[in-house]
Amino acid sequence: MTLPLDLALALPAAGVAVALRPWRVVPRSGPPWPWLMLAAALPLLWSADRLVAIPVAQPLSFASLLMLMAGWPMAVLAMCGAALLMMVGGVDAAEALHRLVWLGLVPATVAMALGAVVRRWLPPHLIVYILGRGFFATALAATAAGSAAALLFGSPRGLGLDDLVLARGLAAFGDATLTGMLVAIFVAYRPEWLATYADRIYLR
Repeated sequence: MTLPLDLALALPAAGVAVALRPWRVVPRSGPPWPWLMLAAALPLLWSADRLVAIPVAQPLSFASLLMLMAGWPMAVLAMCGAALLMMVGGVDAAEALHRLVWLGLVPATVAMALGAVVRRWLPPHLIVYILGRGFFATALAATAAGSAAALLFGSPRGLGLDDLVLARGLAAFGDATLTGMLVAIFVAYRPEWLATYADRIYLR
Protein backbone atom coordinates (compact mmCIF):
# COMPACT_ATOMS: atom_id res chain seq x y z
CA MET A 1 0.00 0.00 0.00
CA THR A 2 2.93 2.34 0.45
CA LEU A 3 4.25 1.97 -3.10
CA PRO A 4 1.87 4.35 -4.96
CA LEU A 5 2.39 7.20 -2.50
CA ASP A 6 6.14 6.62 -2.35
CA LEU A 7 6.38 6.73 -6.14
CA ALA A 8 4.15 9.82 -6.28
CA LEU A 9 6.58 11.61 -3.98
CA ALA A 10 9.88 10.21 -5.24
CA LEU A 11 9.47 10.58 -9.00
CA PRO A 12 8.62 14.32 -9.06
CA ALA A 13 11.41 15.09 -6.57
CA ALA A 14 13.96 13.19 -8.65
CA GLY A 15 12.66 14.80 -11.85
CA VAL A 16 12.96 18.32 -10.43
CA ALA A 17 16.44 17.59 -9.09
CA VAL A 18 17.64 16.35 -12.48
CA ALA A 19 16.00 19.26 -14.30
CA LEU A 20 17.88 21.74 -12.10
CA ARG A 21 21.22 20.12 -13.12
CA PRO A 22 22.97 20.75 -9.78
CA TRP A 23 26.20 19.15 -11.01
CA ARG A 24 26.92 22.39 -12.89
CA VAL A 25 27.95 24.11 -9.65
CA VAL A 26 30.21 21.30 -8.46
CA PRO A 27 33.90 22.35 -8.64
CA ARG A 28 36.05 20.71 -11.29
CA SER A 29 38.00 19.04 -8.50
CA GLY A 30 34.79 17.30 -7.46
CA PRO A 31 32.43 17.78 -4.53
CA PRO A 32 33.91 18.20 -1.04
CA TRP A 33 34.77 14.82 0.45
CA PRO A 34 32.36 15.20 3.42
CA TRP A 35 29.44 15.23 0.97
CA LEU A 36 30.61 11.95 -0.51
CA MET A 37 31.31 10.41 2.89
CA LEU A 38 27.86 11.28 4.22
CA ALA A 39 26.13 10.08 1.05
CA ALA A 40 28.08 6.80 1.21
CA ALA A 41 27.07 6.32 4.86
CA LEU A 42 23.34 6.81 4.23
CA PRO A 43 22.60 3.17 3.25
CA LEU A 44 24.03 1.99 6.58
CA LEU A 45 22.33 4.73 8.59
CA TRP A 46 18.95 4.09 6.96
CA SER A 47 19.23 0.33 7.58
CA ALA A 48 20.17 0.50 11.27
CA ASP A 49 17.04 -1.28 12.53
CA ARG A 50 17.53 -4.10 10.01
CA LEU A 51 21.21 -4.49 10.82
CA VAL A 52 20.58 -4.88 14.56
CA ALA A 53 17.24 -6.69 14.05
CA ILE A 54 15.46 -4.34 16.50
CA PRO A 55 12.39 -2.62 14.97
CA VAL A 56 12.31 0.12 17.63
CA ALA A 57 15.87 1.20 16.72
CA GLN A 58 15.08 4.21 14.57
CA PRO A 59 17.49 5.00 11.71
CA LEU A 60 19.02 8.45 11.70
CA SER A 61 18.11 10.41 8.60
CA PHE A 62 20.87 13.03 8.16
CA ALA A 63 18.90 14.22 5.12
CA SER A 64 18.81 17.76 6.47
CA LEU A 65 22.58 17.79 6.98
CA LEU A 66 23.16 16.56 3.43
CA MET A 67 20.73 19.18 2.12
CA LEU A 68 22.58 21.95 4.00
CA MET A 69 25.93 20.72 2.71
CA ALA A 70 25.08 19.93 -0.89
CA GLY A 71 21.87 21.85 -1.60
CA TRP A 72 18.48 20.23 -2.15
CA PRO A 73 18.87 19.08 -5.78
CA MET A 74 22.27 17.47 -5.25
CA ALA A 75 21.11 15.93 -1.98
CA VAL A 76 18.12 14.35 -3.74
CA LEU A 77 20.36 12.76 -6.36
CA ALA A 78 22.76 11.50 -3.68
CA MET A 79 19.88 10.01 -1.67
CA CYS A 80 18.54 8.25 -4.75
CA GLY A 81 21.99 6.71 -5.16
CA ALA A 82 21.90 5.64 -1.51
CA ALA A 83 18.59 3.86 -2.11
CA LEU A 84 20.10 2.00 -5.04
CA LEU A 85 23.01 0.91 -2.84
CA MET A 86 20.52 -0.36 -0.27
CA MET A 87 18.94 -2.54 -2.95
CA VAL A 88 22.36 -3.86 -3.95
CA GLY A 89 22.89 -4.68 -0.27
CA GLY A 90 19.79 -6.87 -0.20
CA VAL A 91 17.01 -4.49 0.85
CA ASP A 92 13.77 -5.03 -1.04
CA ALA A 93 13.18 -2.39 -3.73
CA ALA A 94 9.86 -1.25 -2.25
CA GLU A 95 11.40 -0.94 1.21
CA ALA A 96 14.40 0.97 -0.15
CA LEU A 97 12.04 3.36 -1.95
CA HIS A 98 9.97 3.78 1.21
CA ARG A 99 13.05 4.69 3.24
CA LEU A 100 14.31 7.00 0.51
CA VAL A 101 11.05 8.95 0.69
CA TRP A 102 10.46 9.09 4.45
CA LEU A 103 14.05 9.17 5.71
CA GLY A 104 15.44 11.24 2.85
CA LEU A 105 13.20 13.19 0.49
CA VAL A 106 10.45 14.29 2.86
CA PRO A 107 12.67 15.51 5.74
CA ALA A 108 15.09 17.17 3.33
CA THR A 109 12.27 18.98 1.54
CA VAL A 110 10.56 20.07 4.76
CA ALA A 111 13.91 21.25 6.15
CA MET A 112 14.51 23.25 2.97
CA ALA A 113 11.07 24.88 3.28
CA LEU A 114 11.66 25.70 6.95
CA GLY A 115 15.06 27.11 6.02
CA ALA A 116 13.37 29.43 3.53
CA VAL A 117 11.06 30.61 6.31
CA VAL A 118 14.05 31.23 8.58
CA ARG A 119 15.81 33.26 5.89
CA ARG A 120 12.67 35.26 5.14
CA TRP A 121 11.53 36.10 8.64
CA LEU A 122 14.60 35.99 10.88
CA PRO A 123 17.70 38.22 10.76
CA PRO A 124 20.75 36.95 8.84
CA HIS A 125 22.99 35.91 11.70
CA LEU A 126 25.33 32.99 12.31
CA ILE A 127 23.35 31.79 15.34
CA VAL A 128 20.13 31.98 13.36
CA TYR A 129 21.65 29.77 10.64
CA ILE A 130 23.17 27.28 13.09
CA LEU A 131 20.19 26.97 15.42
CA GLY A 132 17.40 27.82 13.01
CA ARG A 133 18.46 25.70 10.07
CA GLY A 134 20.93 23.30 11.65
CA PHE A 135 18.94 22.32 14.75
CA PHE A 136 15.29 23.42 14.85
CA ALA A 137 14.50 22.93 11.16
CA THR A 138 16.15 19.50 11.26
CA ALA A 139 14.27 18.47 14.41
CA LEU A 140 10.91 19.62 13.08
CA ALA A 141 11.43 18.11 9.62
CA ALA A 142 12.58 14.72 10.90
CA THR A 143 9.81 14.59 13.52
CA ALA A 144 7.15 15.54 10.97
CA ALA A 145 8.37 12.99 8.41
CA GLY A 146 8.70 10.17 10.94
CA SER A 147 5.33 10.87 12.58
CA ALA A 148 3.56 11.18 9.22
CA ALA A 149 5.00 7.85 8.05
CA ALA A 150 3.93 6.17 11.30
CA LEU A 151 0.39 7.57 11.10
CA LEU A 152 -0.01 6.76 7.40
CA PHE A 153 1.47 3.27 7.37
CA GLY A 154 1.23 2.04 10.96
CA SER A 155 3.86 0.35 13.07
CA PRO A 156 5.69 -3.00 12.75
CA ARG A 157 4.10 -6.02 14.35
CA GLY A 158 4.61 -6.04 18.10
CA LEU A 159 5.34 -2.31 18.30
CA GLY A 160 2.68 0.19 19.39
CA LEU A 161 2.03 3.29 17.33
CA ASP A 162 2.67 5.58 20.31
CA ASP A 163 6.00 3.89 20.95
CA LEU A 164 6.97 4.24 17.30
CA VAL A 165 6.10 7.96 17.19
CA LEU A 166 8.04 8.54 20.42
CA ALA A 167 11.06 6.64 19.09
CA ARG A 168 11.03 8.63 15.87
CA GLY A 169 10.75 11.88 17.78
CA LEU A 170 13.74 10.99 19.93
CA ALA A 171 15.71 9.94 16.86
CA ALA A 172 14.79 13.25 15.20
CA PHE A 173 16.22 15.25 18.10
CA GLY A 174 19.34 13.12 18.07
CA ASP A 175 19.66 13.81 14.35
CA ALA A 176 19.12 17.54 14.98
CA THR A 177 21.72 17.65 17.76
CA LEU A 178 24.39 16.05 15.59
CA THR A 179 23.44 18.18 12.59
CA GLY A 180 23.53 21.38 14.64
CA MET A 181 26.95 20.56 16.08
CA LEU A 182 28.43 19.71 12.69
CA VAL A 183 26.94 22.80 11.07
CA ALA A 184 28.46 24.97 13.82
CA ILE A 185 31.88 23.39 13.23
CA PHE A 186 31.61 23.76 9.46
CA VAL A 187 30.55 27.41 9.71
CA ALA A 188 33.56 28.15 11.89
CA TYR A 189 36.22 26.15 10.07
CA ARG A 190 34.98 24.93 6.67
CA PRO A 191 32.13 27.15 5.44
CA GLU A 192 32.81 26.00 1.86
CA TRP A 193 31.40 22.61 2.84
CA LEU A 194 27.94 24.18 3.26
CA ALA A 195 26.25 24.97 -0.03
CA THR A 196 23.45 26.80 1.81
CA TYR A 197 25.78 29.16 3.71
CA ALA A 198 27.48 32.32 2.48
CA ASP A 199 29.55 34.87 4.42
CA ARG A 200 28.00 37.71 2.41
CA ILE A 201 24.58 36.80 3.86
CA TYR A 202 25.40 35.91 7.44
CA LEU A 203 28.42 38.11 8.12
CA ARG A 204 27.13 41.42 6.80
